[in-house]
Amino acid sequence: MFKAAADDDPTLQPLAARLRPRTLDEVEGQEGILGPGKALREAIARDRVPSMVLWGPPGSGKTTLARIIAEATRARFEPLSAVLAGVADLREVVRAAEEQRALHRRRTIVFIDEIHRFNRAQQDALLPHVEAGTITLIGATTENPSFAVNAALLSRLHVFRLEPLSREAVLRVLDRAVRDERRGLRADGLDVAGDVLEAIADRAFGDARRALNTLETVSAFARARGRDRVTVDDLRAAEEAPAYRHDKSQDAHYDLASAFIKSLRGSDPDAAVYYLVRMVEAGDDPLFLLRRMLIFASEDVGLADPAAIQRIAALDQAFQRVGLPEGLLTLTQAALYLALAPKSNSVLTAMNGARAEVSQSGPLEVPLKLRNAPTGLMQELGYGSGYRYPHDEPGHVARGERYLPDGAGAPAFYEPGDDAWEQRAVERLRQLGAWPPAHRRGTGDDGPASGR
Repeated sequence: MFKAAADDDPTLQPLAARLRPRTLDEVEGQEGILGPGKALREAIARDRVPSMVLWGPPGSGKTTLARIIAEATRARFEPLSAVLAGVADLREVVRAAEEQRALHRRRTIVFIDEIHRFNRAQQDALLPHVEAGTITLIGATTENPSFAVNAALLSRLHVFRLEPLSREAVLRVLDRAVRDERRGLRADGLDVAGDVLEAIADRAFGDARRALNTLETVSAFARARGRDRVTVDDLRAAEEAPAYRHDKSQDAHYDLASAFIKSLRGSDPDAAVYYLVRMVEAGDDPLFLLRRMLIFASEDVGLADPAAIQRIAALDQAFQRVGLPEGLLTLTQAALYLALAPKSNSVLTAMNGARAEVSQSGPLEVPLKLRNAPTGLMQELGYGSGYRYPHDEPGHVARGERYLPDGAGAPAFYEPGDDAWEQRAVERLRQLGAWPPAHRRGTGDDGPASGR
């Protein structure tokens, strides 16, 4: 009953919903996959749609395209949200699909929005049914499918990349929103100044939904002021209005992510948890936060706590088994652990130093004594000759042995932090005569050679 009322009066729906394209010809900005002669368009026309992933930024038309495919084909359409659906829901959809195929010879398209939010078990549950052709899967994601979708499942899916809309494409969407007398603002008796549309398009960053939501908000300001024409003043007023939720694809997302990382780096557990919860409550992907914390464990904790990376990796796996809302506990534990952990950036500085040296000096020759010598010819050429086997020497260290190429000079990529673990490790090497390394001391080989 309520759906019928909304269909009779489109103005009851949000502007972005009622302006959603209904045919391929109405889709803007995706000529790369939907232009004449393109594989996906031809597959839709022939009703031979393969299982696929639609990968693109917010507002690029992933959900819209899936709905259009459903309308254009004779398949049954089953939408699922990866946020809400579980394995039991998948089983029910598959059961119905098997029934449709057996009784009516009708295919079923299962559309899973935000498929990257499915954990491994949920994705694995899809695999046999996609492989058998019981369902045609269309997954939508803003994340790189190489990381967001299991390799086994991804190998059975076609990946179609949707691009952010160009400014001109966004303007065409906005213009249609203004001019459409049934679904657009004309149905509300509103007109919009051209400079308002230009400004909204500039702020949309290729996101059609964001542009339409902004236009709708600005129109509400104008209507509240008793006017039937939307002006730039209304746009300014709308932009100054407070908003709790942020657009996770734009500046606020990156500002909060930056504040989160800097709070971890600054060893402030309160601030770290605050920004973590802000981002989760605003709809950010928890897997994005976990990836950032895995990077942080190497970049900012590093060797000050070598176990940090293992602990965060374990919490990452735990979260993917639990999911939200209970998984927020796992995220919080990870953030608190990193905020409280000792800090060292020696891993980062060593990596950057080595990269700079390789870039500057180029592919220097590996010393003969360090080369692999699997054949007699290589041994005759001196490969491996003079290599000192550390386990044959006191303390398992070949004192004075130089391992870097001669042309590399005497770089100091690794500088130990002042944390306890690194200081103990370096002191142990110092007592064995292995610290600092030979190339920093300008010394050559001063020990016996081994034939190994």
